[in-house]
Amino acid sequence: MKQTFAILSAALLVLLPIHLFAEEPVAYAPVSVPVKPVKLTDDVYYVEGLAGAATEFEGFISNAGFVVTGDGVVLFDALGTPALAWQLRQEIRKITDKPVVKVIVSHYHADHILGLEVFKDEGAEIIAPAEASVYLDTGVGKERLEERSLSLDPWVTEKTRLVPPDVWLNESMTLEIGGKRLSILHLGKAHSDGDIAMLVEPDKVLFTGDILFEGRVPFVGSADTLGWLEALESMQTSGLEALVPGHGPSASDPDAAIIMTRDYLAYLREVMGAAVEDLTDFDVAYEEADWSRFEHLPAFEEANRVNAYGVYLSMSDEALE
Repeated sequence: MKQTFAILSAALLVLLPIHLFAEEPVAYAPVSVPVKPVKLTDDVYYVEGLAGAATEFEGFISNAGFVVTGDGVVLFDALGTPALAWQLRQEIRKITDKPVVKVIVSHYHADHILGLEVFKDEGAEIIAPAEASVYLDTGVGKERLEERSLSLDPWVTEKTRLVPPDVWLNESMTLEIGGKRLSILHLGKAHSDGDIAMLVEPDKVLFTGDILFEGRVPFVGSADTLGWLEALESMQTSGLEALVPGHGPSASDPDAAIIMTRDYLAYLREVMGAAVEDLTDFDVAYEEADWSRFEHLPAFEEANRVNAYGVYLSMSDEALE
């Protein structure tokens, strides 16, 4: 009898799924930075990247958020490396056993999208601005991936891949899923070639992507600062429980967060616009500007001069139009 039981037990072990007896195999390099979800409401969480340059802290410099619904998890942005995304996925599993069914991508910049493959491989649908085609089709994305596979190795490697959207948004949309209403707001060209934000209801949590940087100098790069300012003006913050920017902590005062980013961009345009109009050399204009309102902010030293020069060039182009 004992022998028969042993044979049956062995056969049952063979037939049962292996994941009941072993952890899922780790496909990515381990990370040492803490990727710990912060609870905003009963069903909405976010992880906060650290304040630094793109290749610092193992690439963990941007935020991501997720919403647990009755029909699965909806993620907002996917972090800057597959290794970070993998760690985020393990943290989500500690909260819910539901699958990640959709990823809403605020914009296509490497620090927000190089983790997409983890969730795509799980079967998630990727929703992103239609303007992401610029990043994917012009070679910009490939160049950035190649650079990150060197500067962020082993967390980004030659095996890391760019994941295109399944749904390309040209306009705002509303997604009803598992008892949640997600308003996906198409903002057009602003911080990047195309940006979107997401309002979660009834939780009243707004994810803005890099339209907002909380507590630090924004990265401007080749942004359309005029479109960016218009996007900020269009944002409704009344009644929010929380506002989660693309970088920095969840804003305790959403209006103040918008004002800081808006004032910084407006001042860049004011100073650099005057320099272009007066045909003043950039170096002279930069040295004469009063940066005292912003120089105390994290990333000022690393970003401000680059930002100002980018705005100087873009406003020179505007003057020729």
